[in-house]
Amino acid sequence: MKFRLSLLVLVLSAATACVPHDRYDAALKDAKSAHASADKLSADLVAARAEIDRLNAALKAAQDGVDQRDRSLADGALTTHDLQTKLDDATALNEQLRVELERLGKNADALVAEKGSLATALNEAKARLEELRKAQAAADQRAALFRQLALKFQKMIDSGQLKIKLRDGRMVIELANDVLFDSGQTVVKPEGQKAIAQVATVLRSIPNRRYQVAGHTDNVPIQSGRFHSNWDLSTARAVSVVNFLITQGLKPELLSASGYGEFDPVAPNDTPQDRAKNRRIEITLQPNIDELVAVPDAAK
Repeated sequence: MKFRLSLLVLVLSAATACVPHDRYDAALKDAKSAHASADKLSADLVAARAEIDRLNAALKAAQDGVDQRDRSLADGALTTHDLQTKLDDATALNEQLRVELERLGKNADALVAEKGSLATALNEAKARLEELRKAQAAADQRAALFRQLALKFQKMIDSGQLKIKLRDGRMVIELANDVLFDSGQTVVKPEGQKAIAQVATVLRSIPNRRYQVAGHTDNVPIQSGRFHSNWDLSTARAVSVVNFLITQGLKPELLSASGYGEFDPVAPNDTPQDRAKNRRIEITLQPNIDELVAVPDAAK
């Protein structure tokens, strides 16, 4: 490029000797213009080569991408096959597990149901056992009280003034009517008053206990204008004993009176001795709430 420019200068220098000055300026201007064009062309050529290099690099990168894609596709095909195989194996295993879980589920449901039944039966057994324990404790308490009363009434029992019995799970103090009343009467005799006073002394020693006084007769119809039946007579005698117990210090709210007439006998009414047994006053110790324990039915 420098050589061409020097040559051009020499040519122009030589030409100046034989051309006018204005032509010389025009030629110089054209030379400078050609020189600028040549420089621009040279720069464009460098830029074009750089662009060609860039495009070649991009083409190579694209080709590398295509090659990588092809390899990936080949690997992907293999991987898809492997995955399908694994998926088939997993599906088969899942089916086996489903069948097994279904079987185990049925067994588990059966076990849960059985466990529930066993738990219910166990709870019921525990409840029955607890009720039996309560019943046993109440029975022990009644037995202890019975022994206590028997000891306190021992002299009266030995003398034949009274008896202590258990009837329907309740303690009953039984006094013969012949000791307490004259035939057809409701006023307690002096001998009977002494007996009832001794009974009251013992009953006062038992705290918070209710008593029912019940009158009983034999089946011989009463011959009295005052009483229409043995029921009336037995009830009136029970009320007389209740009133006397109150005078001996027992609280009225702990006492009640009832009459059964001849309808609750303890012996047949076919002999004088048995009829005498049926003519009686019974003082029943009423159970407290904590003693009313229901014994569970073992058959349930």
